[in-house]
Parts: sequence; structure tokens; C-alpha cells
Amino acid sequence: MIDKIDLAIINFLQEDASISFTEIARRLKLSESTIRKRVEKLKRENVIKRFTVIIEPSRIGLNSVAIVGVDVDPSKLLEVAQKLCEIPETRYVATSTGDHMIMTEIWTKDGRELTKIISEKIGKIEGVKKICPSIVLEKLKD
Repeated sequence: MIDKIDLAIINFLQEDASISFTEIARRLKLSESTIRKRVEKLKRENVIKRFTVIIEPSRIGLNSVAIVGVDVDPSKLLEVAQKLCEIPETRYVATSTGDHMIMTEIWTKDGRELTKIISEKIGKIEGVKKICPSIVLEKLKD
């Protein structure tokens, strides 16, 4: 079970994954070893899957970000999703309900490269029926 302390630790780490266990311990008035053991337990139980960095794509030359809905033949859903995962420019791939069967986020240097990925990579995957890209204008929350 996750308690209030675990939730507080998770919140600190979500806000800044580089925060030290010592700093979390100071803020929660606990020992560093208590924090370390709890984080290890959260990792072991897959509550915390990994520590990561949130990147601003334009700062690394990726100026075109799109959320792309993909509709597929139902029998090919997992196969298409796996092939989308193999495209290096995809940041995430998820199966979904609603307007599209698969949703993916793609980062590219420009619209031309995005068009190429959609037409030459995604469009040629067997089972893809429809591709619906939406360009992200501004991300308001990570």
C-alpha cells in the first residue's frame, strides 16, 4: 500500500527527479535511509517505473511536434502499435478508445520530416487504415 509519505516522495520526484534523498528527507523530517528504502520499494513494485528528463524539443532542434491518431484493422492493432514503437521519432505510443485506436507523439525537426514519417513510415505499415496528425502549438503542462 502507498501511504501519504510515499505520495509525498513521488510528488517531490515528479517535480524534480534530480532532488536528492537527503533533501526529500529534510523536507519530510525523516532520515535519508528511510527515503532511500521507500524509493527502492516503489521501484521494486513498479510504482516508479524510471527516472526521466523532460525535454523542450525546440531546444534540441525538433521544432515539429504532433499527436497522431492511427486507425488500423482490428486484427493488426498490436502489430501496428509495435511497429510504431520502433520508429525513432515516436516519443510514446498508446492503444486507446475514442476517435483513434492508437495515439502517438512524434517529434521531428520540421513539417517536411513529419510528412515523410507519416507517409513513408506509418502509412506503409500493413494494417494502417487512417492517419490523423494534429500539430501541437504549445504545451501547457508536462
